[in-house]
Amino acid sequence: MKNQDKTLLIIACIFGILAIVLGAFGAHGLESTFKKNNIPLERLNAYHTGIEYHFYHTFAIFLSVLLHSFASNLRKIAGWFFIIGIIFFSGSLYLLSCRDLIHVPTSILGPLTPIGGTLFIIGWCILLWSIIKNKN
Repeated sequence: MKNQDKTLLIIACIFGILAIVLGAFGAHGLESTFKKNNIPLERLNAYHTGIEYHFYHTFAIFLSVLLHSFASNLRKIAGWFFIIGIIFFSGSLYLLSCRDLIHVPTSILGPLTPIGGTLFIIGWCILLWSIIKNKN
């Protein structure tokens, strides 16, 4: 296994662990905390959206490594776009959902969510291109 493949798989495993831990925290810890602090429970919807996309793109990182027969540089680049997308998209949704608890300025976080979504789209386009480019 090449070093960059191994790195991407390690990061995917860590992101998988984080998605489960953050999902459990959201399901079991945030609701009561929001209620105690009079924070609208609707904000949990954004948090859960962050968890969903976090999981989807954790699997996409694995996919970008496991597609051995396709252009390896492109699929690795796609994997890195998924990683950065998770950090920007899901990370910003986690922080936006909890902004009243951790006092994070929304002006900084708001633009990160669509940037992360764009990075996801670019990652999928690069993965698609690596498949189309394949000569087998």
